[in-house]
Amino acid sequence: MAEAHQAVAFQFTVTREGIDLQLSHQALTEIYLSGVRSWKKRIIGLKNSVITGVYPASPSSWLFVVIAILATMYTRSDPSMGLIAKIQEHLPVRYCHCETCQTLVSAVLFSTMLWLLLIFTMRMCLKKLLSYHRWMFEKHGKMSNTTKVWALVRIFSGRKPLLYSYQGSLPNLPVPAIKDTVKRHLESVRPLMDDRQYEHMTKLAAEFESSLGNRLQWYLKLKALWSTNYVSDWWEEYVYLRGRGPIMVNSNYFGMDFMYVTPTPIQAARAGNSLHAFFLYRRKLNKEELKPVSLNRIPGTVIPLCSAQCERLFNTTRIPGEETDTVQHWQDSDYIAVYHRGRYFRLRVYQAGRLLSPREIEFQIQRILDDPSPPSKGEAKLGALTAGDRIPWAKARVKYFSSGVNKRSLDCIEKASFFVSLDDDEDGVTADDPASLDSYAKSLLHGKCYDRWFDKSFTIIYFKNGKMGINAEHSWADAPVVSHLWQHALSTDCFQLGYNAEGHCKGEVDSSLPRPQKLNWEIPPECEEQISQSLAVAQALAGDVDLHVFSFQDFGKGKVKKCRVSPDAFIQMALQLAYYRDQRRFCLTYEASMTRLFREGRTETVRSCSNESSAFIRALEGGEVRPWKLRLFHEAAEKHQHLYRLAMTGAGIDRHLFCLYVMSRYLGVESPFLKEVQSEPWRLSTSQSPMHVEMFDLVNHPEYVSCGGGFGPVADDGYGVSYSVLGENILSFNIACKLSCTDTSAHAFGAQIRKALRDLLQLLIPNQTEFKTEEKRPEAKKDL
Repeated sequence: MAEAHQAVAFQFTVTREGIDLQLSHQALTEIYLSGVRSWKKRIIGLKNSVITGVYPASPSSWLFVVIAILATMYTRSDPSMGLIAKIQEHLPVRYCHCETCQTLVSAVLFSTMLWLLLIFTMRMCLKKLLSYHRWMFEKHGKMSNTTKVWALVRIFSGRKPLLYSYQGSLPNLPVPAIKDTVKRHLESVRPLMDDRQYEHMTKLAAEFESSLGNRLQWYLKLKALWSTNYVSDWWEEYVYLRGRGPIMVNSNYFGMDFMYVTPTPIQAARAGNSLHAFFLYRRKLNKEELKPVSLNRIPGTVIPLCSAQCERLFNTTRIPGEETDTVQHWQDSDYIAVYHRGRYFRLRVYQAGRLLSPREIEFQIQRILDDPSPPSKGEAKLGALTAGDRIPWAKARVKYFSSGVNKRSLDCIEKASFFVSLDDDEDGVTADDPASLDSYAKSLLHGKCYDRWFDKSFTIIYFKNGKMGINAEHSWADAPVVSHLWQHALSTDCFQLGYNAEGHCKGEVDSSLPRPQKLNWEIPPECEEQISQSLAVAQALAGDVDLHVFSFQDFGKGKVKKCRVSPDAFIQMALQLAYYRDQRRFCLTYEASMTRLFREGRTETVRSCSNESSAFIRALEGGEVRPWKLRLFHEAAEKHQHLYRLAMTGAGIDRHLFCLYVMSRYLGVESPFLKEVQSEPWRLSTSQSPMHVEMFDLVNHPEYVSCGGGFGPVADDGYGVSYSVLGENILSFNIACKLSCTDTSAHAFGAQIRKALRDLLQLLIPNQTEFKTEEKRPEAKKDL
């Protein structure tokens, strides 16, 4: 228990002579250095708040304005047109008797007010410019005069913005007109309904638009005026936090390691480098020094995206409640929580005020791996509580974890920077077993249902053979934010930190580091019974997941773009074709789009199944002539891009209808139209996992690619598909469905996707040569 004694600053013993007080010099030093680190962080935060608060101006511009005003006054001119004299008249004379001093103070006050007015004007101009989105809808090379004027956004964007510099200038998400949303909804469901069903839906929509819709819209506009974003708070609460079923599989998602490269086979070494990289990222995040190129800007432009989701990336946990969960965020944490062989550990990553080196973190991780202590009674499968239903976990948390040693240990996990799981299994990609990708993905999605802490903002998993992965909770942010962190860590691990010849982290280690602290628990039999029940629920859910992952190397976005087609539209058309061939019908299709052009924006739905896409697929399957099929394909692809742009610019369908439905529930009124809309199942749910190509050299090192990430099935009888565009030549797909549904199969749908991709390219390029029949590792052009 030596590490427990080091955790307190003093000990005392009561003797006959009195109290013998023993101060711990090491603990006091740690407390002092921790305080210094905390104050440094506060000072940096204060400095960044000032810089962000005056953006797009800079603090130094205040001095420029003051000097300019004083210089003008020196020439006996009055730039204030009498305002400085007015200010001077109202200055308290008792504090400033000298007339020159009064004039100087008045001039400085006027200069400050003028400076603030200029900042306000610049910010309003920038906000107005950022509210203009018609540039998205214009064809390349055809820029309107309005868009040319809009290009002034570069002038008002300032220089070297910090991560949150644009937050105050981003526009609020607009509320679409009822008639526009209803019209787009009816258009989107037309290919899914016969004439009788469509006539019924049209009648419901007309009744809603002419009566209840206007009342709900009025309240929604009132909310939009009052709140920063009329969607995001309800979306987080009602879509995520109020869900009472398991978040494992149903909500959490995962990200994968490199497909063909394992930087080191040593588990502790891989953890040492990557954990150090995560904390380097957090340091940049706290200082707002993250480069905005791919995180908070539209790639290739200066158009900023909202960065609000980054605030809860670290030190965040989802807390269960009986009616609704909450997301709890702490300002700082200097340790991580680690799980290994049924034990939980607290591992400090800061020593004497400094971040441990990769070699030192490896040394500490190895200590945990070598620790022979058994788990406490009931500890081994404790994490199953976070994998099962939320209400039993909420009740158990209040009953068994509200006091004593259990509360202290649970607090340690929940307040950690993030969670780490050290697996005893080997996982990843093996050359002679293509199915290894599937088992690897399932391990990242749910593991053994008790060896992850699914409530943490994210969990990093390290396998015995050096592979790793990430599992992220969904309520606090969306995948692009986690993806940026994950790929930054992968890039830093391999291309900046590296390993020595033996596969260990570089550098020296201080063997006097205090050992990781094992957490203690006192789990009563009643709690163990609840753990077993939650585990049974989670295992049944995990056992029903059919997951298939594959990389498609016949061609990539490079060849598609040469055909002047959007890669995303091409893939979406392939998914529509694959689903039609698999199910012989069309379905309501969900594609996630972001609305981060607006303040606190999250996502919107692109309904990829359209009249144009269904007409094209019918023509393709019906054997129509090639010119006609080509024309319909381009119309469908262009329609998809138009829908995507509408979703990005706040003119989507589903978030507006969702908020109208929530408002109707608050008002206690029922709408048959909204009820039917909300009951429509998404049998094909899709999302593109972003690839931050600027972090990797895929030209010289194409083997450093990942299969992106994935998520569980959304509908009981549907598919969840996550795909990634990896460089110019590779596409990857993660397909999920349920084994209990006899009409779906992840492998069969994967085969249909491969065939659809090839058929579409064959349509665009008729003389396409024979495609590859097997996947193989890409060769590097030169050594790393």
